[in-house]
Amino acid sequence: MTTEDTKQDVTEEANLDRLNENLAKLERLSERLISALAHKRKVDPDLQAPSQDVFMKASSAYMSEMMQHPSRLFEQQVTYWGKTLKHFIESQEALATGKLIAPPDNTPDDPRFTNELWRTHPYFNYIKQQYLMSAQAIQDAVKNIEGLEERDRKRITYFSNQIIDMMAPTNFLGTNPEALARAVETEGASLVQGLENLVRDFEANNGELLVTLADREAFKVGENLATTSGEVVFRNRMFELIQYAPTTETVHATPLLIFPPWINKFYILDLKPKNSLIKWIVDQGFTLFVVSWVNPDESYADVGMDTYAEEGFLTAIEEVKKITGEDKVNAVGYCIAGTTLSLVLGLLNKRGDKSVRSATFFTALTDFSDQGDVGVFLANDFVDGIEREVMRSGKLDSFYMTRTFSYLRANDLIYRPAIRSYMMGEAPPAFDLLYWNGDGTNLPARMAIEYLRGLCQDNGLAKGTFRICGETPTLRDVKVPVCAIACETDHIAAWRSSFNGIRQMGSRDKTFILSESGHVAGVVNPPSKKKYGHYTNDAKMEDAESWKAEAEFHEGSWWPRWGEWLKRRSGKQVPARIPGDAGHPSLGKAPGTYVLSK
Repeated sequence: MTTEDTKQDVTEEANLDRLNENLAKLERLSERLISALAHKRKVDPDLQAPSQDVFMKASSAYMSEMMQHPSRLFEQQVTYWGKTLKHFIESQEALATGKLIAPPDNTPDDPRFTNELWRTHPYFNYIKQQYLMSAQAIQDAVKNIEGLEERDRKRITYFSNQIIDMMAPTNFLGTNPEALARAVETEGASLVQGLENLVRDFEANNGELLVTLADREAFKVGENLATTSGEVVFRNRMFELIQYAPTTETVHATPLLIFPPWINKFYILDLKPKNSLIKWIVDQGFTLFVVSWVNPDESYADVGMDTYAEEGFLTAIEEVKKITGEDKVNAVGYCIAGTTLSLVLGLLNKRGDKSVRSATFFTALTDFSDQGDVGVFLANDFVDGIEREVMRSGKLDSFYMTRTFSYLRANDLIYRPAIRSYMMGEAPPAFDLLYWNGDGTNLPARMAIEYLRGLCQDNGLAKGTFRICGETPTLRDVKVPVCAIACETDHIAAWRSSFNGIRQMGSRDKTFILSESGHVAGVVNPPSKKKYGHYTNDAKMEDAESWKAEAEFHEGSWWPRWGEWLKRRSGKQVPARIPGDAGHPSLGKAPGTYVLSK
């Protein structure tokens, strides 16, 4: 036996051992997968998909279109068939050359198809082009259906696009060249690791599939996230109040109080020092307080919007006044907390209470007449399902909110991460923002329904019909100076809707800033990055489109511009304040305990 024969035997034996090891792993993973699926929660059908009514409306409208305008539909079909046949012939001609080449490809750039093989390999290129042609044909068919109400058209368009995105060839192993190449390179180990990642996600979510977006072991809140120095100076059942330590010798007299959304945790504003809005505010010479909301369980079932107003907003304002000795605060509300801040400001106005000197709104909706992308989930079928779920469990589990918001950006937050994790076998990245995105919170049962029914569906704040704490505040009751920051590509709080709500407020001092990017990245946009710019326009707020058309664009972050606006409404300089006072001793270091609840 030669040396080469010996080497070959050793290699074959090693390959066999590796194969047997992988087969054993597959068997163990299959057992874990079955066990995880056995614990799958029972989810109301109306929380899984739109009602049959949506499909019936689409089918009825399409049949009506077919009867009334058969030539139009026939033209659409012939166009699609013609493109498909032409592409097939071009592919055959390319292969007939005897070379492994793809036919001409004039399809638009798409981030899903960046791998070179999608362009050069005839098989993968053929699949890609056919998919994009079919997708365009479906979108055109939906777009051209007549006789649909606008709300129904938006929902049918959205859910059609969801199906189109789900069926992309990148989402399937047999038609994903990058995943196949990775499997060959690793002798199948990437697929085994991918299955391990898949099973892990099923186990972590009680048999439901939520893709892990970030490495859970890479971050720990209070250690490498939310590290700005401060103290918890007040606590009740609804929130912890954090006062941050000053970094300047003097500060503005009027304190600043931030109310983050309780749909997520506050530390989106304090991820790392380099992108922390909280640290930046402190460094500008403001006395900063931030509310850290409790993560409610079923015992909070009867907590409503009035509870958040009285035991949350109004209590926090009073405690900040006591600690600083000031009779006014500047307040900030982000997302749902901005909506609620508007209610509270109207409530204070009706009570003759002038505790708030100015208000800032981050990506907040106050007029829900145009609900934007998220509106597809605010119809009765979904809200009815949510109501049944919260009446049963006492809370809206964070699982539902996380899944809903993920589907608003499915390619970025579901399919692309799933491909990397399950088909490529890659570990989730150590990305702070995505870690925060997966650290969800629950919503109390009563509050969730009051918000969805009374504010989102009925548009009660803009119409002046939403009753809270014994009053019915309106947007006209918001009299304090306001500054609103909206984000150009926000898929949760559409900027035009935000503009429309601010426009209706009763304040005579209104500033509107439009940031580039979306709901989170447009807000967490530090000056040091110089990444996203913003628009301003000092003209009277009348129409969103004309405001944008005539607005001035500025490079870089809006933070400094807002900082200057805030300084003018924050009073004289006083000696820097140490957190707390005799009546408010430290209850623990920032970021507190409520934020750690899972």
